[in-house]
Formats: sequence, structure tokens, C-alpha cells
Amino acid sequence: MARFEDLQHSLWDTSSAYGVQPPLTAQAIVNAERLLDVTLPSALLVLLRHRNGGGVADSWDAFPTTRPTSWSPDHVAFDFVMGIGLREQNCIGLRDQSPSILTSPYLVAEWGLPTPVVLISESAPCWIGLDYRVCGRHGEPSLTWFDAERHTELSLAPDFRSFLEGLTAAADFEDTGTVRTSD
Repeated sequence: MARFEDLQHSLWDTSSAYGVQPPLTAQAIVNAERLLDVTLPSALLVLLRHRNGGGVADSWDAFPTTRPTSWSPDHVAFDFVMGIGLREQNCIGLRDQSPSILTSPYLVAEWGLPTPVVLISESAPCWIGLDYRVCGRHGEPSLTWFDAERHTELSLAPDFRSFLEGLTAAADFEDTGTVRTSD
């Protein structure tokens, strides 16, 4: 298990800038919380002040689960963190919007996910989100994994800091492949 203080610096895969938003500012946080109508967890903001989104290092790209999911028998993937911003990136002449938690309202509606939830990581149709359903929009949200295709969810951690401290490497699990089965 990792300590939050250590993860602030070692969480990120710095080999790619995909999904990294501009440096986080106080005004960007105010705007995001206003747009999303939630108070974002302080641990998430500390992390995003170090690097505003992007890929997660292989050492921290999975969270163990207590029951099987459509992803794996014993963990869920966490290989990307959405930052706060709406940077557009050029990719072979195309303009493409980088993943951002600011797109959560659209994605939650598009995928039929519950509200209020703020998505922080995705591998559609599976998502990890800050779940405000129990604590209210200005409380400390739990972390929940959602499979929008199968309409299932799994509670992962009581708060963002605990979630981070529970991260481990997907390579540590025996089966790192998807175990999706047909219905």
C-alpha cells in the first residue's frame, strides 16, 4: 500500500502528455466546481496541482476489488486520470478534445450513469467516478466503478485518498485481461 504523499510524485506516467491539461489554477478549480455543482476532494486537487491529468504509471494502474467485475475477477483498471480543463490537441491534423472531468455531465447523461457523479477515469463502457449520491454535492465523495453497458457498479473506496493509497500494479494480478462474458 502506498502513502498519499509518495503518490503525488510517483503516480504519473510521464512518458506521454496525452490528456494533460494546462497547469491547474485556483480560478480553474472555482470554475470546475461551479460547472459540476460539487466540491472536489482536496486530495484530488493536490494531485492535479502536481500534474493536471494524464496517464498513470504501471506501478499504480489497478485497484483491487472484493468481487469480480466485467473487467477482471479481482481488480479494475486505473490507467488514466482526467484533469480539469478543455485543452484541444492536434492529432494527425484532427482536433480532439482531451479527456476532462469537465465533460462529466455530458458523459454521465450519454452513458446513463447515476447522478451526482463526477467521472475521473474511463475505459468506456467502464468508468471510475467520484460518487456524491450519499454524501451530497459538497461532501466527501466515495469512489465507485461503473459498467454502463451492464448497468452494474461496485463501491471501491470511501474517499479519494483511500482509493489512491489502495492502488497497485495490474501486473501483480494473475489475470490482467478482460473477462467480459456475453449475457
